[in-house]
Amino acid sequence: MNTANSGLLSVEIANWRKQHDAEFIEGGSTFRANNLKVMEDLRLNLSESFSSKKDNTYLNQNFSSGFNAILNGLAGNHRFLLLQEDYPSVSYPVTSRGFEFLEVAIDANLEENILNAIEKFKPTVFAFSMVQYISGLKMQSDFIKNLKANFPDLILIADGTQFLGTAEFNFEQSGLDVLIGSGYKWLLGGYGNGYIFLSDKVKEVLYENRKHSALPSAPFLSGRDYLSLSLEPGHLDSLSFGTLNEGVKYLNEIGLNSIEKTTANLANQARRALHQKGLLTDWMVERKEQSSIMSLPLDKQTVDKLIAEKILCSPRGAGTRISFNFYNTEEDLNSLLGVLD
Repeated sequence: MNTANSGLLSVEIANWRKQHDAEFIEGGSTFRANNLKVMEDLRLNLSESFSSKKDNTYLNQNFSSGFNAILNGLAGNHRFLLLQEDYPSVSYPVTSRGFEFLEVAIDANLEENILNAIEKFKPTVFAFSMVQYISGLKMQSDFIKNLKANFPDLILIADGTQFLGTAEFNFEQSGLDVLIGSGYKWLLGGYGNGYIFLSDKVKEVLYENRKHSALPSAPFLSGRDYLSLSLEPGHLDSLSFGTLNEGVKYLNEIGLNSIEKTTANLANQARRALHQKGLLTDWMVERKEQSSIMSLPLDKQTVDKLIAEKILCSPRGAGTRISFNFYNTEEDLNSLLGVLD
């Protein structure tokens, strides 16, 4: 019950990785030239799977490096709205750069808190996780769309690491300006890969100072523009990004709609049972859109029992985090409930 920490590596994808390295062994330096196509395949698969324009879809090593690359391309006078106790890789790069910022409390009045903060603080950027890594709280899709409709100049930047791959998602219709994430959790893509989706509007304001600078003349960089060179610097590893490509294809074969329904059904069963045991608060259970991540206030003795029963979970914040994916079953849930009983 630990996909929120790391997704599994399928046997099929593991076999693809073995074949990839076998070709590297055989081909040597010629291997790379013939294997660059996987990056464009991935870019196309991501854009088609999650409705981001292909020319606005970039590849990066992980959320943290991608978010830092976005921040480096923004003017220093932006004012950021953040959420308290959000993922450190969301908050620290903002606060450490000296941007003006305000943090909003996450509680039963979250949406109201955000709107009040926007009215009073007048932020120009709101950066947040689509799903909170500790509590599993999920930002409501209608609320994000309404934010963009009511505050069209507010740049919305989201961390999709705990979200993308759990459900069908249309970036173009989401209201977001930027979605960045790592592929090793719900996309089942292994480590060392990530993605950046951009709206047309935010694409125009990133790295404005580089728009008219001369581009490198080296032949191997032919066709790259200033945004590509800024958001995808250096080489991209065909093993890492090829694994993510295989992960995205694997999820599409199963069907993201099917994954969403299967996971939601099991997570809702778990949520009801855990709420009855007093392990989840009323307001967290009552939210319309839910993730499959939950944080439980368990004592050390109970956590030790979970470990003894080989139920994998993670200590996060003041609680123990569990998460359900499509490969979890009711038998898994019953094992958890049995230990808690």
